[in-house]
Amino acid sequence: MQNFPGRKKWFLGLSLFSNLGVLVAFKYSAFFWNSAVLLFNSNASLMQQWIIPAGLSFYIFQSLSYTTDVYRGKYQPKDSLSDFMLFVSFFPHMVAGPIVRYQNLMPQLKVLTYFKSINWSDFAKLVIWGYFKKLVIADNLSLVINPVFKNVSGFSGAELILAGFLFVVQLYCDFSGYSDIATGVAKLFNVQLSLNWQRPLLSKSLREFWQRYHIATTTWFRDYLYVALGGNRVGQVKGLINILLVFLISGLWHGANFTFIVWGGIHGIVYVLERLLHKKFPAYKAPAFLSHIYLLLFLSLSFLAFRANSITDLFYIYKTIFSVMPGYFELNNLLTLQFKLMYVVLTLAMITLLFKELNEEFAIINRFPKTYHYTKSAFYLTIVIIIFLAGNFSANTFIYFQF
Repeated sequence: MQNFPGRKKWFLGLSLFSNLGVLVAFKYSAFFWNSAVLLFNSNASLMQQWIIPAGLSFYIFQSLSYTTDVYRGKYQPKDSLSDFMLFVSFFPHMVAGPIVRYQNLMPQLKVLTYFKSINWSDFAKLVIWGYFKKLVIADNLSLVINPVFKNVSGFSGAELILAGFLFVVQLYCDFSGYSDIATGVAKLFNVQLSLNWQRPLLSKSLREFWQRYHIATTTWFRDYLYVALGGNRVGQVKGLINILLVFLISGLWHGANFTFIVWGGIHGIVYVLERLLHKKFPAYKAPAFLSHIYLLLFLSLSFLAFRANSITDLFYIYKTIFSVMPGYFELNNLLTLQFKLMYVVLTLAMITLLFKELNEEFAIINRFPKTYHYTKSAFYLTIVIIIFLAGNFSANTFIYFQF
């Protein structure tokens, strides 16, 4: 293959065409068709969205990372077809990530492992915490959030902003909860998956947020799209345009809806502005508290575009938020969606999440080994009890299954 560069390009093109062709057919064919029908006022009927195979994007990204790395000469394609299929379809993480690179996963899959060598403690902690985030926080939050986005005209501006914040928490707990469970299950095979989350809601800027949030996919877009576009090697202006393009494409990847393009565009613009401001004032450092408030407010507003059911709903949401009308700060409609006890449970659960993340970030208890040793077991036992008492077992699928 090294002696036939034209042949390598042909195989790379075939891989890109076949993988992206499947992705476009399932995720975007209905979107493009319906957009064309509406744009040209055609009499043709609208197409229904296809049922997307679970985890389709992650299978394709995993496969494309392998073929692209082989093309770039990072390693030789010496493995058998069965080895490649095992790499692509290793089940714990494939439905919603994290995306794992070949050089990190494949060597682990080739190591002979034994039942007695399983780290049961790490497995239990990850799975328990993952189910707590999913069942107690994310799925219970859906009982409050879903009615808001089904009828956005029935809520005040403050309620819509609060719903945006709650959705950010829901999405984080739902997605990182899956990653925790997947990472824990992989440990049953003595496989260590890539780090995918690093407490992103504790970030102080959007740039830092995207370094901590959904790390495996963020780095995939950086390495295989941003670099392919030229990265920052093409000058400052083109480099910033490349960043904006990556965010727009990332938004479209999340869903075949104009709302996701808006979401990607908003994040791309603010990310570029932060980068320009940092370059203009490299020594300036805003107070940490204000930086946290800025980021959480921005996420609450921008992720409304991620969650809105349609572009019409999204325009109404932003119009309501940015037009201070009588009753703007009322929360009565939101608070009557569930029993008061539910809000108490959700508040305590989110405080628990915050406490654990602060402890991981700043080693509050970890710096006292004896205290940490005795409280750790009690903490996870308590979490198990809370899952059974307050978990929502209505079989809600993970949000990222649709991507």
